[in-house]
Amino acid sequence: MPNPHLSILVVDDAKFSSAMIGRALSQAGYQDVRFASSASEALQQLEQRPASVLLADWLMPEIDGLELTARVRQLDETADHYTYIILLTGKEGENVLGEAFDRGVDDFISKAAMNEQLVPRVYAADRLCNTLQRLLHENRMLTQNIASLERRNLVDPLTGLGNPRYLRQKLGDSLRQIESRGGAVCYLLIGLPEATQLRNQYGDRFFNELLHGVARRLQQLVRPLDVLTRLDDNHFGLITLLDDLHECSPSSFKRLHEGLNYKAFKTSEGFITLKAGISLVGLDAKALPTDTEQLIQHAQNLLPESYASGRVAAMRLPLP
Repeated sequence: MPNPHLSILVVDDAKFSSAMIGRALSQAGYQDVRFASSASEALQQLEQRPASVLLADWLMPEIDGLELTARVRQLDETADHYTYIILLTGKEGENVLGEAFDRGVDDFISKAAMNEQLVPRVYAADRLCNTLQRLLHENRMLTQNIASLERRNLVDPLTGLGNPRYLRQKLGDSLRQIESRGGAVCYLLIGLPEATQLRNQYGDRFFNELLHGVARRLQQLVRPLDVLTRLDDNHFGLITLLDDLHECSPSSFKRLHEGLNYKAFKTSEGFITLKAGISLVGLDAKALPTDTEQLIQHAQNLLPESYASGRVAAMRLPLP
């Protein structure tokens, strides 16, 4: 039995063809059928609500079925979704169909045999969609479980740097060290304000590649004994111990700021220039006792100032 609530989007610039497809799907028991008269309109609808099955004409003005497929796959990546794509075509030949499969198309319906093929092909897509969505759900649950396990550990699995738990542990160690031995602690919060936009534009695979590049660049720019961590998709943390609080100043970390902002990152999408902000909080034993969470919060509050000024934003504790 078909799933009457299967979400189907029909994309065709010919109203007669859309009406015929809609009637056939309705008679087959499908109730959630939407229509778009162009690929652009289809993409707008998919951004608002994904579809399980996309039925699209191969030949359309402005954006054809193959280009539409490529853009839908990008949306799928960002939405953790899979759209089963069927193209309506009058084209024949293995080379033509092979190219389409390579671009991410799942199935075809020949326009010459539309009446015979449409409903059986959608039935097949219906069965596969149930399996695909179940697998995606199980994968999300597995990812959440892995993330939970990683939080109990100390290493970020993507970059190999320390994770937030490690940062808090080492920050506490550093505060105890300056209390007993003197010196100063500098905590730097490094923010990437355009990271989410880049992820949405290029997808998860590119974004993970970029984070690897940022991690490597940071490792090249800091001292071997500094503690470098990845906090989330937009932030890295750095802890450095210095002999004197006066060394904990923006000029000491100018090279780090310029190394992120003025040197492009080589990626599979070409060279990407990032905007990075750095907030710096320095303190010595005079500022103790200080809670690690207060220190982290000070840096978070200061970061927007760095974004706005294009420079390292700094403060020293205790405040005057």
